Amino acid sequence: MQTVESCQSILNAGKTTTETALQLFDALEPVDLDFMMGRWQGSGLHTNHPMDGLLETSNWYGKEFIDPETVHPLLFSDGQGKIFKVSPNPVAMDWVLKLPIPKNDFLKPLLMLTNSLLKTEESQARLRMMDYRGKVSATMIYDHLPINDSFRQVDDNTVLGIMDWKNSPKPFFFVLKRSVTN
Repeated sequence: MQTVESCQSILNAGKTTTETALQLFDALEPVDLDFMMGRWQGSGLHTNHPMDGLLETSNWYGKEFIDPETVHPLLFSDGQGKIFKVSPNPVAMDWVLKLPIPKNDFLKPLLMLTNSLLKTEESQARLRMMDYRGKVSATMIYDHLPINDSFRQVDDNTVLGIMDWKNSPKPFFFVLKRSVTN
């Protein structure tokens, strides 16, 4: 793609076009399963996708990879520093694409309540090495959703993720930074 500086510039801005995000993703190196182990803090990379801003509005924290069979794809914050795991809801995910959901603080209490009702301690995904866009890299496969999240390395503590959702014609992009409080 371009230089490391332009990559960091895009990630720091938190937004770009889908085309530029795909170019960036394709230029990055794959990661293996061991690299992904641990807790990661996430943020969206906005590309005018229907999900842009939704995770942040709902206090999304990130993801946690315990081992290849034990993955928590949705970690949220209770707003007071406690992190909890949420089971992805297929019906709610379909609504995201069909309804214009406002991504503002007005919706935050409802999203936080919904998340608290979906708390789980059960693993909701697994991690495998898979080919996506011409490179074999660590990929998170949701247990109950037609979604794969593929990861590419930005640096030793940062990955760019792309959510490949069967029901969405556009990919959703996000950034994960290794949590120092595993």
